[in-house]
Amino acid sequence: MPSDQSTWLISVPESGDAEGLFHELSSKLGSGSKSGQPSNLSQLSIPSFKTGTLDSLIALSEELPKHDSFFTATVAKTVDTLRNLLNNDPSKLSQHVLVNEQPVDFYLLRGWSWNEGRYGVQRSLREMVDVLSKEMTSIDNVMKTKLTNYNLAKGSLVQMQRKKTGNLSVRSLVDIVKKEHFVSDSEYLQTVLVAVPKNSVKEWNVKYERLTPMVVPRSSTLIDADDEYSLFAVVIFRRVHDDFVQKCRENKFIVREFSFSEEAIEKQREELETADTTEKELWTELLQVSRTNFSESFQVLVHLKVLELFVESVLRYGLPAHYIGFFVKPEPKTTKRTLATLQSQLAYLGGRSNPDKSKGKKSGGGGTDDLGGEYQTILEQEYFDFVLFEIPWIVL
Repeated sequence: MPSDQSTWLISVPESGDAEGLFHELSSKLGSGSKSGQPSNLSQLSIPSFKTGTLDSLIALSEELPKHDSFFTATVAKTVDTLRNLLNNDPSKLSQHVLVNEQPVDFYLLRGWSWNEGRYGVQRSLREMVDVLSKEMTSIDNVMKTKLTNYNLAKGSLVQMQRKKTGNLSVRSLVDIVKKEHFVSDSEYLQTVLVAVPKNSVKEWNVKYERLTPMVVPRSSTLIDADDEYSLFAVVIFRRVHDDFVQKCRENKFIVREFSFSEEAIEKQREELETADTTEKELWTELLQVSRTNFSESFQVLVHLKVLELFVESVLRYGLPAHYIGFFVKPEPKTTKRTLATLQSQLAYLGGRSNPDKSKGKKSGGGGTDDLGGEYQTILEQEYFDFVLFEIPWIVL
């Protein structure tokens, strides 16, 4: 059973039996709606493509599902990128998952037509598939490049911002310490910064002068404190630095390696501002590219689906290759009824589309359209009397 989370593409042969079919389906499908007008049904104009040989059609029918999977995945990844950029906000997402600046349903259900200017039907089916594949591959490559660039910039910014968070044993001290906390212009003395656990502050005050020789008495100064650590500055002689660091470690006092430099501090601030600006610029660029590429990739996907619909229709019904089609957007609560209505209205196709009934028979096009023999197994699967493909509701 087709999914109730997708829009259905349906094809039937153009014949006397199909006359007035759209109005009949509109009446049947609309009878259950409050308005009586089915907004979920639209005509689909299927071009008369160049069919080529039966062998080429069979080859395409085997190849198209692979393209379908790649195309669908590319559109889905673009939607995921938009969703992540917009923090999973459905209202904001709906403003960007548009096709030619209109909602997806409008694009499909309000007069969709084949883009003749872009994909002229004078091309062979193979050429059109190649063109569509080339376009989707290009979109996918652009999205990968833009997303990689943005993720690198965001990662760099997050890493810089992370340095400004956390407790005093790990966070950046650039915005905490000041020039007056340090001994300057001394050949023999230096200031060491030590993060002391809150429950060890008394121990620090008692011990720090005796951790090693040559610690300046009463030089310990509290700079800042948080819920876990207190940050002290202490003055020692340079020659005992390594020993003092080791003794601090033994007592679980954490020495913060930091050399005060106004130039270095300013450089770090500038780097953070640059990283923040770069991230915002690339966010905006990726949002715009994703919005544009969703529109482009969704159109490419729909055109591929129509090609799949046509190829399957020719293999099912034979030539002449003139078909009428419909878009159907099922409502989840009435999907079974919608499908039953379609099956009832299109039951006249049963003898023509059922593989068992048509086995060994030739379709209207003659010998080159014989669906029996070695190609019959291609069609040995579950069928409706009509051809049906699905466009998943990727934007949900």
